Amino acid sequence: MTPLRRIVLDLQGLLVALPTPFTADQAIDLPAFRLLARRVVAAGVSGLVPLGSTGEASALEETERDAILQVAVEEAQGRPVVAGTGSHSTRQTIAWTRRARQLGARAALVVTPYYTRPTQCGLVAHYKAIAEAVPGFPLIAYNVPSRTGVNLEPPTLRSLWRIPEVVGVKESSGNLVQIGQIAQFLPKGKVLLAGDDGLAAPSIARGARGLVSVLGNAYPEAALELVHTALEGKQAEAHRLQEQLRPLVEALFHETNPVPLKALLHRLGLCSDQVRLPLLPASPGTQAVLSAAVHRAQVA
Repeated sequence: MTPLRRIVLDLQGLLVALPTPFTADQAIDLPAFRLLARRVVAAGVSGLVPLGSTGEASALEETERDAILQVAVEEAQGRPVVAGTGSHSTRQTIAWTRRARQLGARAALVVTPYYTRPTQCGLVAHYKAIAEAVPGFPLIAYNVPSRTGVNLEPPTLRSLWRIPEVVGVKESSGNLVQIGQIAQFLPKGKVLLAGDDGLAAPSIARGARGLVSVLGNAYPEAALELVHTALEGKQAEAHRLQEQLRPLVEALFHETNPVPLKALLHRLGLCSDQVRLPLLPASPGTQAVLSAAVHRAQVA
């Protein structure tokens, strides 16, 4: 089985979008990152996703990106590491994707170019250029219009499926109709991943085969139970679990991710709540929302 086909099977289930912990003086905290990665791997997640939006990748320097990715690969225990390599620049994305492959990542998570806001034809050209520059390396398109200002539309994604390297999509549009349309025309050998914890169960019910989770950093066992229950087709139970976790999920996005996540991880003694400017640590209001959510969700 080729790496492009193998990765589609390996990426089903729960993947965790890891944050990048910082020390009080704003240096990356590699021991804390190693602890977070080791913790979710021990829980049984399917894969690790460093250097994404949860990982504050846009605020990291080149050497810091390398260090984070190297630790993720070391701690993955054979699970796929999907490195965030997307940028507003196609050239930069190619460079980061090449580097991710060199450092042992199994695939790249490539967000649609932010700030530049390309046309749909431009998106196709962007992913085609990356695939041609890094042939044979699996790419997962990442659609998150709330951050990028552009939506990867289902007809455009159908064009991307003709590129062998584009093996999947992380769909974070928040639009269940669009998720259903993608699933309806999903070719064999490609994978649809939910990108919103709050829509995990309904996305899987419509055809997603996994979830890239923020919640899984803090409560990996609860996130795993939700995803596995949904994948088993137990829709009523999956809906119950989704509703049980809803207060926590909403709290984690009360401010820009990963601000609330880091506040929660700090409460759990896993890392500091430090973020890099222009983000600020969680406000008192967000702290209060988190406290209430943890109490309501009753998650161990």
